[in-house]
Amino acid sequence: MAGCAAQLDVSDPKCSSCASHSHIFILGLILACNTTVQSSSVNCKPADISLKYQHCGIHPDGVHDLDCFGKYNSLKKTCVWKPGKHASKKMFTLIIQQQSKNYCKPHINITDVSANIKVYENFDMTAEVFENAESTNCTKAAFTGSPKNLLRCGPPSNVSFSRYSGRLDVNVGWQKVDQKVIKYYAVRYKPLGSLLWSESPVQSQNGTTCTVENLNASLVYAVQIQCVNNRKCTQCVWSEAYTVPAELTSQPVIVSLEDTDIAEREGRRLLSLTWKFPAEELHDGYDVSIGKASGEEPCERMSISQPQITLILSHSAYHLNISAVNNASTSPAVSQTIPQRDDEPSTAAGKLNVTVHSDTSFTIYWEDNLIKTYVCYSVEWTKKGHKAAYMSFYQNVNNRRTLSPLPEPLEPYTRYSITLHTRPNKDTCNMKHINNSESTYGSMQFYFTEGSPVSAPTNINSYNVTQNSAALQWASIPEDDVRGFLRGYIIHCTVYDHREPSTERNITVDPGLTSYELTDLESGTAYKVQISGFTQAGAGVRSTASLFKTNHQGYSNISGVIAVFAVVFTVLIFGSPLIKRGKVILWPSIPNPGDSSAIQKIEGPFELELLESINTLKVEEWDTNSLQVVENEEAIPAGASPSMPLLLHASENEEDSPEMTCSGLQADTEDTNGDIPPEVTAGTFSDIQRTDLHSSAFAFQSGYTTMEMFQQVMPQGMAANTSVTQESEPEETDQLQLTMMKSGLDYVRQFSTSPTSNNEDMSMIL
Repeated sequence: MAGCAAQLDVSDPKCSSCASHSHIFILGLILACNTTVQSSSVNCKPADISLKYQHCGIHPDGVHDLDCFGKYNSLKKTCVWKPGKHASKKMFTLIIQQQSKNYCKPHINITDVSANIKVYENFDMTAEVFENAESTNCTKAAFTGSPKNLLRCGPPSNVSFSRYSGRLDVNVGWQKVDQKVIKYYAVRYKPLGSLLWSESPVQSQNGTTCTVENLNASLVYAVQIQCVNNRKCTQCVWSEAYTVPAELTSQPVIVSLEDTDIAEREGRRLLSLTWKFPAEELHDGYDVSIGKASGEEPCERMSISQPQITLILSHSAYHLNISAVNNASTSPAVSQTIPQRDDEPSTAAGKLNVTVHSDTSFTIYWEDNLIKTYVCYSVEWTKKGHKAAYMSFYQNVNNRRTLSPLPEPLEPYTRYSITLHTRPNKDTCNMKHINNSESTYGSMQFYFTEGSPVSAPTNINSYNVTQNSAALQWASIPEDDVRGFLRGYIIHCTVYDHREPSTERNITVDPGLTSYELTDLESGTAYKVQISGFTQAGAGVRSTASLFKTNHQGYSNISGVIAVFAVVFTVLIFGSPLIKRGKVILWPSIPNPGDSSAIQKIEGPFELELLESINTLKVEEWDTNSLQVVENEEAIPAGASPSMPLLLHASENEEDSPEMTCSGLQADTEDTNGDIPPEVTAGTFSDIQRTDLHSSAFAFQSGYTTMEMFQQVMPQGMAANTSVTQESEPEETDQLQLTMMKSGLDYVRQFSTSPTSNNEDMSMIL
């Protein structure tokens, strides 16, 4: 800083005696004041100054904004200005005058833009600064004021911001000379980019803290700070504008957590954690804090820029918190608990032991001679679902340590887990850092006092029951109800008999089993089973009784019979439909008569002759038509009506009747002379009653049948359903029946009626 409050003015008459001082003193004073002071030929009077610098004027591009101010209880004042825009080499001259005191003091050859001055407090002052006074383009600036009113405070030396829930906390630090006199300050704000500040500044609660409320959490704000005027701070200026970033309202999201062992470093694990933050453009980095879940110090805090971290930890449990941060806000933290390794008790088998002396004292022993390598240890013990207690200690003599008194007394019938850690630092047994500062030696479990189980196994079931054995299965006792280390189960088995008590059979099984097979049982006998657990303190309560009965000796044979009967019954019920359906698919039930060997086709030397038409007996609703048999066409009486329908006509199926003959019937009915007996006439056959084949028990379901079957049923059918008229004699009737039985036809087609046909006659092919 150029200039000094105490400068040697050789041009001042009052200081004429200063010329006799040593030049060394003058040079030291000049260096101390950082201002080059030279003798001036110009007298420090208003007239002389006006004459000397009359060519210097006020210009917008020249030196400007001259301002002088001071601090409370300080004799020094400071004048500051701004240089001109076009001058390449800048040299300034500052002249201070107080006319009432005839005080005038020049400060020449100043290369800086400020200077410290000394004035009288009770007199007004005038200050002028000249830029390049010796040149023709000299410019000047002036200032006038009272030194009493030039007490300026501020701006702040440092400022910090904190945003949360729509609020802004401002924390201000002032220069040392201002801290004693500034009582309050004001804060004004506006959204970044806006032209208007807040309507009224917010005043602080004291000289250091201020809270601004009702802000938009997502906006970035510009903030300025100004002290509040008082008698000791007559001038307060606004600070520069600070940029306050938006509030961080979301929390980081953990992406992955990997917990792996470290090769050749037993008792330590490598923890790799990765996360992400949704609003990446708003944060500057992350704050990570990690500490032991037991609460043991320290809780280490780390500031990192990348969303990942790698730590080397022991097998203890830890709490980890991660927050995103910027210069004004901290996001809500995401918390992660690093659980204690559950596999440690097995690794400590035979390595650790605990002897409990009382509820506030126990001794822990370790097997290896660790004192050759470690002298600092830490012990953690906890019961399930509770915070761990801890105690660190120094040990360099024995492989044991008695811990007493304990922070909290031990509880009876409660299982505790205890872990021993080793620490490499020897200067102090308290950890300095969480990362890479501890190894786990081993863990085990212990009880202060053991008790017997207060509950029994549940869900006891029996299965695979035979004549002399049965299998049991049950659910284990909950750990909280065991109240000690479970040493096994006792199966209490007795014969279930209300009439007389029986001897109880007790079987002990390992604690890890939940099933057992009972053997050497009596067949056909009911048994009652109860199960209980036992610890070092004794057996616990018994379970609810479970009953089962062994099988009888013949039970297996009966079971086989029942099984066979069930199979046969199933086949009878469901087998027949299946067989029938398979037969229909594989073997059709109706063969082609032309291809069947059971049917013999009759071929005659003559063409099919039409039998004489017989008047059909009309039956209501087309139920059945009458049957008339005629030997040949010549037998039809001459007087027969030409409109009489023929009994025989061509079949719809061209393969059936066109080639059929009735020679066999014709031969039987003719006499030796070839004439038709008079008894067998059309009129006679017309009197024969019709046969209702649809109602007959011998009606055939298929389209064709063999002659043999026809011969078997025809006598009964004819006898039951036909009668001879009074003109016909019994002998003729018998002859007709015999003739029909002797017929040599291969098959007879079934009678059919057609309700939709206009023909009321029914035809039959013989």
